[in-house]
This record gives sequence, C-alpha cells and structure tokens, in this order.
Amino acid sequence: MTIWNLIGTLGAIAIIAAYALLQAGRWNAMQIRYSLVNASGASCILISLIAEPNLPSIMIESFWLLISIMGIARSYRKQKPSNRP
Repeated sequence: MTIWNLIGTLGAIAIIAAYALLQAGRWNAMQIRYSLVNASGASCILISLIAEPNLPSIMIESFWLLISIMGIARSYRKQKPSNRP
C-alpha cells in the first residue's frame, strides 16, 4: 500500500465512522466534531487523489469538504457570544 492509499483509506474510515456514529444516534449532525471529522476525511481523500486523479471523486470530496467547512463555520457562529444587549 502506498502512502497515498493509506491517507485515502484513513479518510474514508473517518467519514464512514462519523456517519455510522450519526446513524447510531451517538453523534448529532449539528455538533462541530461531526463536521470536523468529515472535513478531515474529505481532505485525506483529496490528498490521496494527487497520486491517481479521478475527476468524479475530486468533485464529490471537494463538495464534501466545502459543506463540512460550512458546518464548522455555523458551529463557531453559534458559540460566539452575541454583542447585543
């Protein structure tokens, strides 16, 4: 197994584990950790695609990463205390 395949495999495991924990009711999709694990997994898969590019995989993982970043941003906005009286 090449280093690229190892990185991609770890990314896939991360995404699958996050989804399994979500479906098992152990995690909530609104929790930042769900988005962080998904972003990390998608990033690892994108890194692995450097060795053997595949346009459909690059597209889906790019969107997966973008959507996860949106979830992370949403979580940070919710945690930020409001300056309103």
